[in-house]
Amino acid sequence: MELRSVEELMDLLYACRGTRDVPVRARPPVDLHDHALRTAALLRRGRPADKELQVAGLVQPVGGLLRPGDPAGHADRAADAVRALLGERVSRLVRHRPRRDVPADDDLLTLRQATEEGRTAGFDAGVLEDWRTVLELLATRNSRLGAVD
Repeated sequence: MELRSVEELMDLLYACRGTRDVPVRARPPVDLHDHALRTAALLRRGRPADKELQVAGLVQPVGGLLRPGDPAGHADRAADAVRALLGERVSRLVRHRPRRDVPADDDLLTLRQATEEGRTAGFDAGVLEDWRTVLELLATRNSRLGAVD
């Protein structure tokens, strides 16, 4: 599935509400919607000018809805879904999201750290609607580059 609009992406992100991830290494599962908001908020605090990195943290969970029952394929499915809308960098960051078996550059290390911290952080990360403008900005910029119809 390829997401063609910010509205489609927002609908998918809203659908993550109440969905729990698969527990890994005896960690308790987290609500994907809340975790995505916390991860993106942590990235916004740490790298306020890097909108693509922040959005990569926000959209990571959509792969679980697009490919339920296959945790290994979630990152690839999410990356493929957002590439046309949000661009190659966001797609790459989502595809190589926090995985210990993938060599990580500074961006991936930052994303990995925020993802882990977002699992346990106990703060109000706002609401998804707060991210609509950033998503529209990236979609518009990516569209001007000719990647979106």
